[in-house]
Amino acid sequence: MRVLVIGSGAREHTLCWALSRSPRLTKLYCAPGNGGTASVAENVSLDPMDFGACAEWAARNAIDLTLIGPEDPLSGGIVDVFEQRGLAVFGPTAAAARIESSKLWSKSLMERAGVPTATAARFTDHSAAAAWVRQRAANAEPFPLVVKADGLAAGKGVFIVEDERDALAALDHLMRERTLGDAGASLLIEEYMRGVELSLFALTDGERIFPLAPACDYKRACDQDEGPNTGGMGAYSPPKFATPELLATIEREILRPTVAALAADGSPFRGLLYAGLMLTDEGPKVVEFNCRFGDPETQVVLPRLQSDLLELCAAVAAGRLDTVPAPVWSDEATCGVVMASGGYPDAYEKGKPISGLDALDDDILAFHAGAQRAADGSLITSGGRVLTLVARGATVTAARERVYANIARVRFDGARWRSDIGAREA
Repeated sequence: MRVLVIGSGAREHTLCWALSRSPRLTKLYCAPGNGGTASVAENVSLDPMDFGACAEWAARNAIDLTLIGPEDPLSGGIVDVFEQRGLAVFGPTAAAARIESSKLWSKSLMERAGVPTATAARFTDHSAAAAWVRQRAANAEPFPLVVKADGLAAGKGVFIVEDERDALAALDHLMRERTLGDAGASLLIEEYMRGVELSLFALTDGERIFPLAPACDYKRACDQDEGPNTGGMGAYSPPKFATPELLATIEREILRPTVAALAADGSPFRGLLYAGLMLTDEGPKVVEFNCRFGDPETQVVLPRLQSDLLELCAAVAAGRLDTVPAPVWSDEATCGVVMASGGYPDAYEKGKPISGLDALDDDILAFHAGAQRAADGSLITSGGRVLTLVARGATVTAARERVYANIARVRFDGARWRSDIGAREA
């Protein structure tokens, strides 16, 4: 099969790496790709947001299957454009992708389906939202609360507010100052859920589902979950608390009802459904859904997959998940640590030379994100999250020790990373 992957991050590098292992693959492209994808695929200069150009290129180059990585083209309707051209594509339509692109729509869907999630108030007007916050504070109702922008915000649209002042500042930030543009024009104010977070992916063809291996990621920039939220600073798989019984409960009470609700709504979901969960005292609840492979969880989940990813994705795109066996997983654990540019997730410099990748142990995986080839062929930084280094081991602790034994061998000016990824499993 001739395959195209759309995107340029570490997630797409990982997808390309996993697809390259398939015996069914004859040619692999990545658009636009990065310095790492070029080692396993042919990079193509296409803009993922130019849906027509992407579909035209796929048709002209006889692509048998296209996988869409990022949420922006999915929410914008790239799958709809491909399907109108009769092209096989892995990913949800724009209507189904609303499960990520609109927090308000997703919350309503979950409530209709009886899927456990945080209680929430919805607002499209700043004055009404501010009055609600003030009334809550006057009644001495509990904080913290969670303020969420309705639209896509690249991980920057969620605020945990500790008191009335914090909450009003978040409302001003989103609805008055419009620092996130239209994404913050509408918002949710949710109860703050306490517990342990868990990420669970599921392949679905709109009817059937195959849950993938569970993972835990780390969103805050600094150790001990301090600092601002980021796109993700590391992850590991599997968490020891993700028992077969818990995973069965999540599949029964969350994944299956959500897939059924999407189909009943007239928006059947084909692709990768990502459930971000909180394991509360009352059981697992949904923090949010995403409509695509997560980053950095993909980097630790797919290295554990022993099945053919291409076969699975082709079955999803064809609506025939019942024709392939369920995924098989390695008993090994994985731990992945993101190396970021100094200053991330705020302002950072680019163009810093990267060295030391050739000094890594042979079995350490280095998935590139903000890393590109310069004109002279050298590797330089080009983004906030630069690399994800992944190690495998008999346990999460063993994998963790191996990745941290290697990470200091990679150097670029201003490099920073968290030192506590996977530490809770010790």
